[in-house]
Amino acid sequence: MSKPIHVAVGVIENDAKEILLAKRHAHLHQGGKWEFPGGKVESGESTSQALIRELKEEVDLNVSSTTPMMEIQHDYGDKKVLLDIHWVKDFSGVAHGVEGQMVQWVAKADLASFEFPAANQAIVDKILATA
Repeated sequence: MSKPIHVAVGVIENDAKEILLAKRHAHLHQGGKWEFPGGKVESGESTSQALIRELKEEVDLNVSSTTPMMEIQHDYGDKKVLLDIHWVKDFSGVAHGVEGQMVQWVAKADLASFEFPAANQAIVDKILATA
């Protein structure tokens, strides 16, 4: 049984109460779908440390702190993931796709109109429940 990939995921909320989304490159797993930015937790890193590093690398935000939100385990069949999701509200910088990916600030009410990987649906539901 393969071990799930531990992924730090950021639900980044700006002062206008919008959420930052990034579009996965077409060649990646679940490519072409929108996601909450983040990435793999490396050995020896806490989820928060991984998220702070990944958000700088992916969307050029300087994150001061993160707050745990929820965890999701999902089996895509070809890959298992453990999503460790944190709220990110304490950050500076202007988000842009460092790796050439599209990024977009989205009103919470509009999240339902975006296509996400299956594992992310519970995150969308939780955001909408707190909106």
